[in-house]
Amino acid sequence: MTSSSPITIMKMKLNHCSPSPPYTTAAARRLLPPLIGPQQIQLRSSLGPTLHNSPSFSARAIIARSASSSSSFVIAAAMASEASVKVIDGKKVAKDIRDEINAEISRMKDSIGVVPGLAVILVGERKDSATYVRNKKKACETVGIKSYEVCLPENSTEEEVLKYISDFNDDPMVHGILVQLPLPSHMDEQKILNAVCIEKDVDGFHPLNIGRLAMRGRETSFVPCTPKGCIELLHRYNVEIKGKRAVVIGRSNIVGMPAALLLQREDATVSIVHSRTRNPEEITRQADIIISAVGQPNMVRGSWIKPGAVIIDVGINPVEDATNPRGYRLVGDVCYEEACKVASAITPVPGGVGPMTIAMLLSNTLLSAKRIHNFK
Repeated sequence: MTSSSPITIMKMKLNHCSPSPPYTTAAARRLLPPLIGPQQIQLRSSLGPTLHNSPSFSARAIIARSASSSSSFVIAAAMASEASVKVIDGKKVAKDIRDEINAEISRMKDSIGVVPGLAVILVGERKDSATYVRNKKKACETVGIKSYEVCLPENSTEEEVLKYISDFNDDPMVHGILVQLPLPSHMDEQKILNAVCIEKDVDGFHPLNIGRLAMRGRETSFVPCTPKGCIELLHRYNVEIKGKRAVVIGRSNIVGMPAALLLQREDATVSIVHSRTRNPEEITRQADIIISAVGQPNMVRGSWIKPGAVIIDVGINPVEDATNPRGYRLVGDVCYEEACKVASAITPVPGGVGPMTIAMLLSNTLLSAKRIHNFK
């Protein structure tokens, strides 16, 4: 196998947690990205009892070594503990959050007559991007956020996109602006993202937002949605973060890097595993909390996991499955079957982190409207 493109990954034959295929050195150098303030709505109610301790980069040697030791390690861990793993239900948490947001928006509308507005700009005709935008629009409708949508053809110019951003920046009915990524190759992504007014940057990707996130004592305007959702899941399930050892697998600007910064803000001791990390399985095995966001199916084996660890799996990877009507199924970065025998808690794929991303986007949009209108 000489490529880890989505098409190639779709064609891989992976039965349950069979060892990941040997990736080339070129592929191994890439990390694939998977796809908080006093005014903010309170999002930390409990769902359960406190948990106890609770572009691709795995090179051929790592995969082989991990796979060979995985079975014996998992069996030993299973014998050592009879406690069943707790499944962290992202769908349920996301629904609870949407209900909370809906109630808060109703209160805001009744009090000051303001309805939060979210503008989404889609350039091109990618089916996956169109699906994401459609899902975001539906989510807005469920909580009472007004959705504004702009769909531009693939050959649109940067100036056209920037003009829409400028108009939304100045529109008092719009409180959040989202530019759907990826953009066509002829556009300067950073230039376009930086044009979004920081007060409406509900995606949290503006350099100033990331810079504030990295600095102690600074409040960010917004936190990127997927990392924020990961931390929210830990809070909702009462997973202690302070003083714990956390490992983030992946260092993308979208998930890995901001997730590490958020864990550090929560007083965890954080390590980042990336494409040049030596002995990643040994580092990961020290973690009380693992957040994996690397985009490689079943890469993290049971032998990588410390017994009792809590796992947040951000990866959403399609793998071939002849028994599925669609011809494929979705799996995470973590080998779920093996991890369940070792970890104390884990997010499923799908149904774990995915629903939280859109829920956090809605939360950020509400937060923006409350700030702009000084609504407590």
